[in-house]
Amino acid sequence: MQVRSDDVPKRRSRPLRAAAISIVLVVLAAGGAFLFYHHVTVTGSGCEADGGQAVGLDTEQAAIAATIAGVADERRLPSGAVTIAYAAAMQESHLHNLHYGDLDSVGVFQQRPSQGWGPARKLENPVYAATKFFHALSSVQGYQTMPVYQAAQAVQHSADGSAYMQYQRMATEMASAFTGQRQHAVYCWSTADRPRHPNVAAITQGLAGTFGPATAELGRPAQHHTMLVPVGRPKLGWTVASWLVTHASTYGIHQVRFGGYQWRAAAGTKGWVRDAGAPPAGTIQVS
Repeated sequence: MQVRSDDVPKRRSRPLRAAAISIVLVVLAAGGAFLFYHHVTVTGSGCEADGGQAVGLDTEQAAIAATIAGVADERRLPSGAVTIAYAAAMQESHLHNLHYGDLDSVGVFQQRPSQGWGPARKLENPVYAATKFFHALSSVQGYQTMPVYQAAQAVQHSADGSAYMQYQRMATEMASAFTGQRQHAVYCWSTADRPRHPNVAAITQGLAGTFGPATAELGRPAQHHTMLVPVGRPKLGWTVASWLVTHASTYGIHQVRFGGYQWRAAAGTKGWVRDAGAPPAGTIQVS
């Protein structure tokens, strides 16, 4: 059963670890709320995260979810922390980066500058917002063993903390997909035109902003813009691959190859397929 996540109530820098991931530019020779979800048309754009039961997302939701997972990985947090963050974000903003909210609340977690979360302009950056959320979560004693909604409430201090409970199952499925526990589980599709070549500089900046500054110098862009991203752990590899796929339209990415699979923008809703000519093990190829 596929579940959709848009008809839900809305409430009004760090290095990519040297041993784990680096970026090199190369030239290659030629139940409950779990059932809610908005309708994503195959002819338009959308994403799917299959953590065991498919969750459909719009492209902004998927990109933010991938960013949250990336920030958590950089902080070496468990997937359970990502589940808590997703449950909170679904309740607060429906996983959208809102520029408005109750009183002075803004961003994906609807954090309030007046409550010490930080400047509004920074809270509207999902990386910053997720970093602040995880910093607060890490200070909650025993958050890994308490119910998801209680952990979320301990961070958010919402008027009704039980509201987070309805998103626990969906958040768990999403966390499994976006943190790499399930391989090749996240894919997107879009009919929008994109640049001929990926914006390597922007991709590098985006990865550095989410996972931390790159640890290796980039080579010079050449005729065929292809990035190789070595990763030290398979789960991290799929977390990064999911981030790349969900940001493909933004950065002009046409293909991502990793772990014996490839995703191609031109393939539409086919998602990840077997790749006989995949890059070396532990390396993501982006073109």
